[in-house]
Amino acid sequence: MLEPQTLHFLSGLKENNNKPWFEAHRAQYEAARIDFQNFIQLVIDDLQRKDVTIAGTQARDCLFRMNRDIRFSKDKTPYKSNFGASIKREGKKAPYAGYYFHLEPGKSFVGGGLWMPEPAAVKKVRQEIDYNGPEFQSIIGTGRFKTIYGDLYKGSDVSLSKAPKGYEPHHEAIDYLKLKSFFGEAHVPDAELTKATLHKTTIAAYEALYPLLQFLNRALVSDE
Repeated sequence: MLEPQTLHFLSGLKENNNKPWFEAHRAQYEAARIDFQNFIQLVIDDLQRKDVTIAGTQARDCLFRMNRDIRFSKDKTPYKSNFGASIKREGKKAPYAGYYFHLEPGKSFVGGGLWMPEPAAVKKVRQEIDYNGPEFQSIIGTGRFKTIYGDLYKGSDVSLSKAPKGYEPHHEAIDYLKLKSFFGEAHVPDAELTKATLHKTTIAAYEALYPLLQFLNRALVSDE
């Protein structure tokens, strides 16, 4: 579970996204970050029993920086209004599929997969889906996966309007072959974030995602 003060800090930051306010509340920020980091570490410690590729991972290395890169953005607010953690083999910057936790009042979610990978990685995943379609369909069609995630995210921002080169428009998996990201996410209501059951439900969500990550990472490491 997370402390209510952690959500309170993030809500305050969203309303007062400026350096003077942040510096005046730095102690609250440090406490909130430690709270989130401790939660992620508990998740890792349990999850690594199933997924040995993340064994020994430290939560502090999974968290993203709070400062935004505003050099090329019209939005000049200096800070993110969320905490994010990416848990994956070889660290959060590695080009592999992994688990993700997004903490933001009203917009929190648990999930994971591959988000906007390099074109070469997308090509490998599409080939894996094409070659092993029944296996892929069985993974995303399992009761646990469908109950938690419903399906992979298919928003217009991650999906081509036409079939990718080399694939027929009537391919049985065309909706997935069109994807540029392969990611599942499940909303977490604010009320759930401060309950003792958060740890258990997060682990369950990640365990349901695990077969998909294995499938995706197999494609990425197949020729390494």
